Amino acid sequence: MSDAHLVKQALRAVLSGQQRTAADRHRPAWHLAPPVGLMNDPNGFIQFNGRYTLCYQWNPLACAHGAKFWGQWSSADLVQWRHEPLALAPSESYESHGCYSGSAVDNHGELTLIYTGNVKFDGGRTAWQCLAVQDEHGEFRKLGPVLPLPEGYTGHVRDPKVWQHNGSWYMVLAAQDLQLQGKILLLISPDLHSWTLLGEMAGSGLNGLGEFGYMWECPDLFRLDDREILLTCPQGLEADGWRYRNTFQSGYFCGTLDYDTAKLSHGEFHELDLGFEFYAPQSCLSDDGRRLLIGWMGLPDADEFYQPTLNHGWIHTMTCPRELTLSGDRVIQRPARELQQLRQHETQLKGIAGNLPALDVDSAELHVSIDGSFSASFADALNLHVDRHGLTLGRKNLRTGEQEERHWGGEVRTLQILCDRSSVEIFINDGEAVLSSRYFPDAQPHLRFSGSAQISLSHWRLRQCVIE
Repeated sequence: MSDAHLVKQALRAVLSGQQRTAADRHRPAWHLAPPVGLMNDPNGFIQFNGRYTLCYQWNPLACAHGAKFWGQWSSADLVQWRHEPLALAPSESYESHGCYSGSAVDNHGELTLIYTGNVKFDGGRTAWQCLAVQDEHGEFRKLGPVLPLPEGYTGHVRDPKVWQHNGSWYMVLAAQDLQLQGKILLLISPDLHSWTLLGEMAGSGLNGLGEFGYMWECPDLFRLDDREILLTCPQGLEADGWRYRNTFQSGYFCGTLDYDTAKLSHGEFHELDLGFEFYAPQSCLSDDGRRLLIGWMGLPDADEFYQPTLNHGWIHTMTCPRELTLSGDRVIQRPARELQQLRQHETQLKGIAGNLPALDVDSAELHVSIDGSFSASFADALNLHVDRHGLTLGRKNLRTGEQEERHWGGEVRTLQILCDRSSVEIFINDGEAVLSSRYFPDAQPHLRFSGSAQISLSHWRLRQCVIE
């Protein structure tokens, strides 16, 4: 299909469906969500010419996974966003089954996308790593494939993340070897067009790691302080107590990269987010030197198609933008400071948890200091419990109706909770841990406390952020 035909079909889907999606009471007030259809991975996250660009995997034609487009937003401040021209549509033979995930770079003043062209055929699949360059109208001109499927790997090779180091371009690329083990490849290029494979930088069975999943999706490599952080999403890990409870995991290794040998010496794998919905995060470096991150508040191959927003023609949101710092070998995540612009009508409360009034959490932020044990209910649809063992989050599974839980173990001193109609993001102890989850209350959501803990809290209503 031609690019023009696909763009017309996407436009028709948006025009015919936007009134229906806008009427959904579960639609976020300030998180990013697709106009219609299905959205998943954040892509091409960059600050370019002083303005943030965030692309996203998108199927505008249905609430289903399929041949993905790239939608595109931009923002001056991470708060107020506007829709930009559709970045990519899967119109070419080398991307016939989707423009899969990738990244963006500033190449001598040209905003350049690097993405995976996904191709499926009878009995198999292949993948091309492709380039597209933004023109003066804000649209992207495709330059086509620059890297074919490397030898020694299955067709599951995707999600390039590219950066510059010492005058050369480097790429981390998700791959599956012929023994069906997940790997991260490191490649080098002088110009983004000609790429050389340096080796397997990390993966299942490497660097002292045992068997650790059949595919490592969505890699991202960056420096915090004097360490390299490798983000990746291993698939195929078995649950281990409270660890690895989601269908697929998302986390990081902290270590040191030897660019000459293409090896990352690293410690253990840490999950980035312990909530029910978090996957495929991507980072960018801001002009003021902060490492920012946005993730998909969803999961592939889980229970996503039982979410009630499908009845209104859309599904999934992004997380809030987060600032990353390093403490020892652990990544600390805090909501981006720009989000404080959303705050309105502060209320301060102090007392025993069970004596506190119910709080409106339709679109709200809470800062909570805790001494003791308590429970809290978000509209009887999502339940939080804190005691000396840590924090537990529970809800009923949308598919089975059975109770499911996620847990962080440790002393809970403070909570920062961001609420947005059908999502909750809980930051523990100033970013020591995070739990992000969707939930779907039947009515205007209120938070009700119970228990004997002494609690001091601040509550803000958050204003709606209109996407232009």
